[in-house]
Amino acid sequence: MLIFCLGVGLLFSILTRFLQVRHFKDMIKLMYEGKGSSAGVSSFQALTLALSGRVGTGNIAGVATAIAFGGPGAVFWMWTIAFIGAASAFIESTLAQVYKVKQDGLYRGGPAYYIEKGIGWKWFAVIFAFAALLAMALLMPGIQSNSIAQGMDNAFGIDPVITGIILVALLAFIIFGGVKRIVNVAQIVVPFMAIGYVLIALIIMAVNITEVPAVFSLIISSAFGANSIFGGILGSAIAWGVRRGIYSNEAGQGTGPHAAAAAEVSHPAKQGLVQAFSVYIDTLLVCSATAFMILFTGMYNTEAPDGTSLVNNLGDVEAGPYYTQAAIESVLPGFGASFVAIALFFFAFTTIMAYYYMAETNVVYLMGERNKKWAMLLLKFVILGATYYGAVRTAAVAWVLGDIGLGLMVWLNLIAILILAKPALRVLKDYEEQKKQGLDPVFNSTKMGIKNAEYWEDGYKKENEKENAS
Repeated sequence: MLIFCLGVGLLFSILTRFLQVRHFKDMIKLMYEGKGSSAGVSSFQALTLALSGRVGTGNIAGVATAIAFGGPGAVFWMWTIAFIGAASAFIESTLAQVYKVKQDGLYRGGPAYYIEKGIGWKWFAVIFAFAALLAMALLMPGIQSNSIAQGMDNAFGIDPVITGIILVALLAFIIFGGVKRIVNVAQIVVPFMAIGYVLIALIIMAVNITEVPAVFSLIISSAFGANSIFGGILGSAIAWGVRRGIYSNEAGQGTGPHAAAAAEVSHPAKQGLVQAFSVYIDTLLVCSATAFMILFTGMYNTEAPDGTSLVNNLGDVEAGPYYTQAAIESVLPGFGASFVAIALFFFAFTTIMAYYYMAETNVVYLMGERNKKWAMLLLKFVILGATYYGAVRTAAVAWVLGDIGLGLMVWLNLIAILILAKPALRVLKDYEEQKKQGLDPVFNSTKMGIKNAEYWEDGYKKENEKENAS
């Protein structure tokens, strides 16, 4: 799966002529342009909803694990997969916009929709929808709630059972309030948590400013097997960096498109570029913040694949959030454990929120025009139960279930976006041609010859304008 993700990302980078570099300015500009409507959310809200899913426990525990088993060089390969993965994120999110529909008064879209409409394989779309439901509602929430429970137990001595009950109560309040409440929470919490986390990392880097050349030299030399200590684990550095990078930024996995489809934009490529930028925010900002805190303070252990210790600065501790806690404690005594616990809470809780939204979208797809009331109610209780179960179980159980859930979705989505690369690339070309003419790009699927993109058949008209016209 890792090789497949890398290969697909590299292929899309080449086919789009490295849009992740060429359109970097547009990515930032477009974040604030698309305004919401009665049916859709703004580009920024869709970005924060996608980031809710991307920024989770993988940004803290995952990065620490990568350094523990892949050495500092793993950080470089996390950056690499983020750069390459941005192209995959563009393709899947653009497709989600092209083939989105309006159901029950809201925009809906994602892999199940573009598989059915773009490829014409209803059976394959149904398989993806069931796989996504299984992953998002049942298998993956436990990873996030388990990390929250562990962090709260370590920092404040709160019993995981109590944490589980509180999580369920908060989550129920939000998801029973509907999609708009989920989006409103995400757009406030996600920027706040990311900025706060990066600021703490900058403080730790400032205190250890003289270590900047040494840390970057360590990362680069270890990434290519040139470091005397980490040279023997080059394969592990690549494997763990790619593995944790993909898990964290989710590029190509089929999660981001669900949020991308909800945006009100005049051209699908616009939201594709915004979602590509979300990969950068996740890995180049938040994951790097964790990595720098750990490496600048030297608060980490690394072991070789055979179990021998290469670096042991922390004694006999489990790889995970403790590395970040120790790093912060070394600079801000008495602050590390509580800060990481709170950061984990925000990161992981918003991810569970995003999981619910993705699961709900797939329920809507599977149910079609039928009454969804009982299906939605059942979904809510399933994800609440999975969240509680993860909080009170061991981390090993939670991660195994999460890996299974993730694997189910990734294979199906990567195959789909490879098949559908052509229409996505045509959409990008149309966007670029209109930009060259000095126009604000507007999409018309009929003119482009893209079939089954009903929403765009008569060209773009903002949803509120359509309602006024009718």
